[in-house]
Amino acid sequence: MFKEFKDFIARGNVMDMAVGIIMGAAFTAIVNSMVGDLIMPIIGMLTSGVDFADKFIALDGEQYVSLKAAQDAGATVVTYGVFINAVINFLIISFVVFMLVKGVNKIKKEQEEAPAAPPAPPKSEVLLEEIRDALVKK
Repeated sequence: MFKEFKDFIARGNVMDMAVGIIMGAAFTAIVNSMVGDLIMPIIGMLTSGVDFADKFIALDGEQYVSLKAAQDAGATVVTYGVFINAVINFLIISFVVFMLVKGVNKIKKEQEEAPAAPPAPPKSEVLLEEIRDALVKK
């Protein structure tokens, strides 16, 4: 059974998947930092700090000053503001990922289009050319 497990792990697609998951987690941290630390402060400044997290509907029909007050009172609430924030974050993160992928694709395309330098000729060819040139000079 250990041999089968070792064979399973050694297969390329399992290793590729593991590397993809690890890189995805690292990339997630970068994207979250870009959104949270760079983009959201600018959006917050432009929208005067509007935050939908406190928007809710209390299902018991009562009016509460805040979401915390409703939760402390034990009321069942629909926190639609949290959902709106999640949708906004998703759209921003999706746009950031789109821009990053677009940039990477542009770099890849430029590298593919760049003419590759011709490979150096083998040493035997260089030696034969030197012999030919030496014979022509005589």
